[in-house]
Amino acid sequence: MQEFFVAWRASLPEARKPLVACRDYVMAKIAYVSGVRAAELCAVRLADVHWESGQWGRFLVQGKAARGSGPRERLGYLFAEGRSLLWWYVEEVRGLFPDDVEHPDAPLWPSERLSPVALSLGIDAPGLAVVPGTFRRALKAAGERFLPAPGGALFPHLLRHACATHNYEAGMSLWEVQKLLGHEWTTTTVRYLNPRELHQTNEKPQVGWSPWRRNSFQGLWDAAL
Repeated sequence: MQEFFVAWRASLPEARKPLVACRDYVMAKIAYVSGVRAAELCAVRLADVHWESGQWGRFLVQGKAARGSGPRERLGYLFAEGRSLLWWYVEEVRGLFPDDVEHPDAPLWPSERLSPVALSLGIDAPGLAVVPGTFRRALKAAGERFLPAPGGALFPHLLRHACATHNYEAGMSLWEVQKLLGHEWTTTTVRYLNPRELHQTNEKPQVGWSPWRRNSFQGLWDAAL
């Protein structure tokens, strides 16, 4: 993944829309570092980032509902790399978008457009947040341009899988990866790990991978080596 992100970042100064390009790049890198879902990431507000929490800072996300319950709040983890990158984005990029960053509900990842309803009524409203579909399209386009061969289609959930596998390979325990991803069950987390990594560590997945999921992730994994 490092080669992919290095190539993407090098392209930012020449982007047709520099603010949007920087936003999309930082979103993707934070998604990879933290392992949060696309919908969770898009919904994060500026006020949800807690720089003082833990060693590197954390951010609040509205996690996936489980067994009929509503969304469950949980913390996303920045680590050292994510903290420095997000700090740069907030200090140098975020305030250049046209919305009001002082609004208590200002999104961390704003759209480049303001709400037409709020503009026409002249009311104080938070800026529009990027929606998951927009993030997916940006990530797909970046993957086509910057992901080394054989690459393959890149979408947010593959970043989540890559986060799990790479952290597990780096020495995180299965329980720690489970906590990082916000899973209720360890058996769910096992499904996120690359089959080759599971084989090397003698972990036994409880649920098999579909051929489509295995092939898609294998392409991303091979490109990251």
